[in-house]
Amino acid sequence: MEIFYADVIYVFGIIIRMQSERGGKHHKPHIHCIYNEYEIVIALDGEILEGSMPDNKLSLIRAWMVIHEEELKANWDLLFSGDGFFRIDPLR
Repeated sequence: MEIFYADVIYVFGIIIRMQSERGGKHHKPHIHCIYNEYEIVIALDGEILEGSMPDNKLSLIRAWMVIHEEELKANWDLLFSGDGFFRIDPLR
């Protein structure tokens, strides 16, 4: 399995990273989010693929995803093709 990682982004204490996994278990474009003992995988269309997150943190993640929807899709395409990635700003 090939894994391509994008930059790690911090949103109010939440670690957000994108990784494109050829042959991985998640077959949709997605991000991985970690906050303390919680970890969640969210598809770019908003579907929760795995894990859980406190509601207030999940709301912040979803707001950030909406703001950066086009950038996330573009980064996924770049990662999946092996062409790198670009930095996406955190939520401010």
